[in-house]
Amino acid sequence: MSLVRASRSELTKQFTTSMWWILAIVLVAYIGATAGGLAATFGALASGALDQNAVGGPALPADALPPIIYSLATAMGYVFPLLLGTLLVTNEFRHKTLTPTFLATPRRGTALAGKVVAGAVMGVLYGVLAIVATVAPGAGLLAAFDIDTRLGDSDTWALLGRMIIAFVLWALIGIAVGALVRNQVAAVVGVLAFTQFVEPILRTVAAFIDGVSDVARFLPGAASDALVGASIYSSLAAPVSDEGLAWWVGGLLLLGYAAVLLVLAWLFSWRRDVT
Repeated sequence: MSLVRASRSELTKQFTTSMWWILAIVLVAYIGATAGGLAATFGALASGALDQNAVGGPALPADALPPIIYSLATAMGYVFPLLLGTLLVTNEFRHKTLTPTFLATPRRGTALAGKVVAGAVMGVLYGVLAIVATVAPGAGLLAAFDIDTRLGDSDTWALLGRMIIAFVLWALIGIAVGALVRNQVAAVVGVLAFTQFVEPILRTVAAFIDGVSDVARFLPGAASDALVGASIYSSLAAPVSDEGLAWWVGGLLLLGYAAVLLVLAWLFSWRRDVT
């Protein structure tokens, strides 16, 4: 089977299940509500409609708000393409459909490449959904407080484009994690534990302990934020953000994570016998 047919087969399997649209709905609702809430809060503070003393901290400058709000799609939503990529592989192991997949596509490299292509397509789809979910309420509420939405700036559109690239790379990392771990429960728990607890804790600690930031900025989430070029986490943690990576370095680093994990999955898991 050719790569085109393998990719089409993977996309057909993906769209005939309910998981992709359930995750998509949760993504849009979660990111949209967060973007709307933060845009309203930060916009009110920056415009003076809300007293800064009411929140006990300084307001972010108005011109910095649009990229911070828009980048919530990746800063907080990257776990969704990561989970989708993980499930794209572990579902095969859980439901024991990998054997028919290998019978239909005897070349295992082609089978894995088909999943990579399908994951990239789903990453683009999720990226577009996340961008709409953040930009629509975020820009609308910022405009309501007479704050420039910067939607006419080329830098903003470049940022949105890099966000889609980040979503694609996260989907590929998810595919690699799923192929390496195989067990769906272990893979999903591991993904959630790392993205929601381990890395956030390390990046928070890095803001207070010298030397930790040198390591924290090379973590996958930090690399994703660097690729996008904006993040609420780096904006609220000045000591770390000042030492952030260039966007292209962050992109290459995140691509490196995806490539290394995919190679490891191919070498140590994908070629093993399926039981």
